[in-house]
Amino acid sequence: MGASELPDDVELLQEMVRQYEATVTELQRRVEQLEQQLAALTRRYYGPRRERFDDRQQLLFEVDDEPATEENLPARRRAKRAASRGHGRRRLPVHLLRKRIEYELPSDQLACSACGRERTKIGEETSEQLEYKPASLFVIQHVRFKYACRKCEECVTVAKKPPQPINKGLAGPGLLAYIIVSKHSDHLPLYRLEEILSRHGVRVSRSTMCGWMRACAQLLRPLYDLMTKDVLKSAVIHTDDTTVPVLDRTFPRTKTARFWVYVGDADHPFCVYDYTPSRSRDGPEQLLQGFRGYLQADAFAGYNRLYAGTDVTEVACWAHTRRKFYDARLTAPQVAHDALARIGQLYDIEKRCKALSSGERYDVRQKDAAPLLESFGEWLTEQRRQVLPKSPIRQAVGYAISNWTALCRYTEAGFLSIDNNLSERMLRAQAIGRKNWLFAGSDVGGETAAVLFSFVASCKHNGVDPYAYFVDVLSQWKTTKRDAADFLPDRWRGRHPEARIELNRSA
Repeated sequence: MGASELPDDVELLQEMVRQYEATVTELQRRVEQLEQQLAALTRRYYGPRRERFDDRQQLLFEVDDEPATEENLPARRRAKRAASRGHGRRRLPVHLLRKRIEYELPSDQLACSACGRERTKIGEETSEQLEYKPASLFVIQHVRFKYACRKCEECVTVAKKPPQPINKGLAGPGLLAYIIVSKHSDHLPLYRLEEILSRHGVRVSRSTMCGWMRACAQLLRPLYDLMTKDVLKSAVIHTDDTTVPVLDRTFPRTKTARFWVYVGDADHPFCVYDYTPSRSRDGPEQLLQGFRGYLQADAFAGYNRLYAGTDVTEVACWAHTRRKFYDARLTAPQVAHDALARIGQLYDIEKRCKALSSGERYDVRQKDAAPLLESFGEWLTEQRRQVLPKSPIRQAVGYAISNWTALCRYTEAGFLSIDNNLSERMLRAQAIGRKNWLFAGSDVGGETAAVLFSFVASCKHNGVDPYAYFVDVLSQWKTTKRDAADFLPDRWRGRHPEARIELNRSA
């Protein structure tokens, strides 16, 4: 790109420089990694295997005989160190049980060193230390008393026991909740849970725990269906999918199935997962049947039949578009960095209006983003005539142009998002889980996981402790007279403020 080809917009030029700088930094980091790997391989094949370290080498880095402490550090360095620690240690939650340990002065130290009189207690200093007590298993004995008539010795009856989550099941609500959260939130495979329980002296096979999970999913299926119907009332739904390996006895290896996530809007704050044996369009079409509103997703052709009607409006994802230009930056740096700079300007506008209301955000987008998009569209049309066919940058430009209308649609309403990162974050649990539990045992196991994932993710999305939620719902679901909607995570949270947790949007 010659000087005559550079844009005249100063802000765009500055953004291009920042994009170039980010690319150079990453390339430098990559070169350092490759150099380190090359040095390690060279040392492995040609150098000594033993790693020697002389303790005296540490003296080369000592500039003062006195060790660095908070007291002898210069004020500037103390401030910098304090800033790196954030705002200091957080206070421990007040709801945690406190165990008070008191320390008295020994009797031989009570005498005043100045006058010899006995010193009296005038106050106390308290410091807190966080301690941990391992979880424990215990047995609940359900004792049902028998009654009979002493006179005729007939009509024997037994007191009734409340329905349990699993009829005649060994596991109580707390243990079931622990296993659900451990696998679907903490990503622990069942064989590890099998080992954890065995340390408490209880042998529970993973096949038994699989049966428990299936029974819990079947029990909560009506609530899952209710949550799905509520999500379909949203004005906008974010959706995405990810792969999951599944065992199939008819194949020599695992087959590839899919988890789909559907995230409702602020008025319907639930995350519903669906499982399908393949990535066919039947999955989204079946679950989204009856939905009317905006659907934000990637450019998967399986959604096209939904968009063909008048009920569902497509909203594309700028993060996907940016990724394609980012991948092409090494083969066509000028064009790619120009595109990245333009996309960066759009995201800068979103950062500025993040805290605004929906109406205010719409006004800002119309005023600031719409002109940038118009200029960007003209630039893309020009680049398509210049870049090489079938090149990575041509594919990036073509992707943006073919989805241009859907990419610009986020400016039509303030409640729409510029990208689909929300649904991608909601699929992080499955991505992390795959590295631990590796595969689903069957299609039934995939459907079970989809139901339980839905409740775990919806609890986190609403700031609810999923363990406390499962314990309460599993205990009451069969006997409750409440409206089923009262057990949806957002309503349940209102009745159980003690189970609220701090929201972590990045998790």
